[in-house]
Amino acid sequence: MTETRPIDVSGPGRSFSNRPFIWLAVATFSMGIDGYVLAGLLPQIAGDLDVTPAAAGQLMSVFAFTAALAGPVLGTFTSRWERRTTIVLSLGVFVLGNVIVGIATNYPIALSGRVIAALGGSLLNAAVTGYVIALTPAEHHGKALSFILGGWMTATALGVPIGLVIGQSSWRLPMILVAVVGTIALIGIMLRLPHLHLPGGTLVDRLRPLGQPRLVAGLLITTGILCGSYACFTYATLILGPHFKAEWAIVAIMFGYGVASMAGNAVTGRLVDKFSAIRVLTIVLVGLLLNAVLGMVALMVAPLVVAAVWSLVWFFAAGVGNGGAAVPQQARLATMAPDSAAIVMALNGSAISLGSALGSGLGGVALTAGSSANGLLGVSAAILAVTVVLHLLVTRASRRATGS
Repeated sequence: MTETRPIDVSGPGRSFSNRPFIWLAVATFSMGIDGYVLAGLLPQIAGDLDVTPAAAGQLMSVFAFTAALAGPVLGTFTSRWERRTTIVLSLGVFVLGNVIVGIATNYPIALSGRVIAALGGSLLNAAVTGYVIALTPAEHHGKALSFILGGWMTATALGVPIGLVIGQSSWRLPMILVAVVGTIALIGIMLRLPHLHLPGGTLVDRLRPLGQPRLVAGLLITTGILCGSYACFTYATLILGPHFKAEWAIVAIMFGYGVASMAGNAVTGRLVDKFSAIRVLTIVLVGLLLNAVLGMVALMVAPLVVAAVWSLVWFFAAGVGNGGAAVPQQARLATMAPDSAAIVMALNGSAISLGSALGSGLGGVALTAGSSANGLLGVSAAILAVTVVLHLLVTRASRRATGS
């Protein structure tokens, strides 16, 4: 049995170091490209695979739903495995799935590749987060999670625009890019990441946190945040397109969104270590809600030039909020069930995937029902309003439970 070695993330006279987790951040970078780039390539995919754009969009939906269902089950099945081994195998499956999509000769093969990639990705997300939480002192959880999630945020700023550019010649190239980046991360993890053994558990153990209504409601907040985000982000080109018709402009705007997400993630990661995660999350959620409401009003009633400027303000502010919500939400969930942190993170990964799928679906339903693209901001605002109320109720219940 391999000996567990804790990661030295800080020491006397030294500040927190991200170096031990760098290859995990590269892994999340590859997942970030995969999570966003397909939305901008649906017409090319549909034409090449001879399906409708709606069917091409199912390549995103099937990934999200597979990940939501598979995360807890696979997490339980592998819970007694050494953690680095779990990360390596899950990343390998994720890379394999993307290779299959990249070389698929027809739609069923591409769909199968997305399912395989989702199986690996769902386990990878939970394994990486649980690994970081287990080997990081509580006072540095915010910084560590921010660094790991920074890989995902960096993908929206760099990987997705690059993927969209090279995807104009072939939509398959971004999938190969994901596989290459994932392979680089895989090699780095195998060579540099220390081993770690954590207590295993049964499926009953893994799902036991769901017996706590307060925690279930906390997980639904994750779903609400992602649902509100993807209701608009999936169709961002429809919202921004009338104001910015040039192809390069959309790529530049997506780059700006990624930078905004990185900034939000970095700032809240440090704020969580100084203030309570609940306080930081409250500010972020209220900010996202106000941004959606003001953005919808401005885009619908403002003059064209003002609407164009405000569309950028709304989109970049949404990037800051969506990027900034992840760390305080994960930190809050970890404190709600400190003895089941790895399990809760697996369930949170499912909540993320579920929210992404629901948001894309609700946005599509709204458009089919006759809503304008700008009206999707109203859909997002409604979802976020419910999420804010739920957050306040969970916060109140948490204070009662802790007596604070």
